[in-house]
Amino acid sequence: MEDLIVRLVETEAERKAAFDLRIRVFVGEQGVPREEELDDYDDAATHAVALVGNRVVGTGRMLTPDTSSHEALGGAARIGRMAVDAEWRLRGIGGRILTALEDAASQSGLDRAVLHAQTYVKSFYAGHGYVEEGDVFLEVGIEHVQMGKRLAPPSP
Repeated sequence: MEDLIVRLVETEAERKAAFDLRIRVFVGEQGVPREEELDDYDDAATHAVALVGNRVVGTGRMLTPDTSSHEALGGAARIGRMAVDAEWRLRGIGGRILTALEDAASQSGLDRAVLHAQTYVKSFYAGHGYVEEGDVFLEVGIEHVQMGKRLAPPSP
């Protein structure tokens, strides 16, 4: 996929397209209430997108302790809202988005990332070095498990 670009959001149009993708995936496919999907953290979050041409086909976001009042961060980046368009799944796009967000966290001086993985995709995150941290819990009516990972220091 030579024409795929993964980067942090650069324009308002990319940001809006990322939100639209999240609505399609989480609200449309998974039944998450719209008001739960887009939240107050979106304004402070770092967002990443996967682009094919000008089309956003994947997205994810990261919260950091300095941009979030989320108490559970505990000095770690919190990655979430990972979504890939149905027709683009299973092509490594999610992994590239995850790496871009981890790199941004590391560049911000953070050495750990946490996330709430839907249980059916926890093996995806485990394959990227994440380890389960606790029991399964419900979030918006969907089973999740918290997972964490130590991040590599930023490259010089």
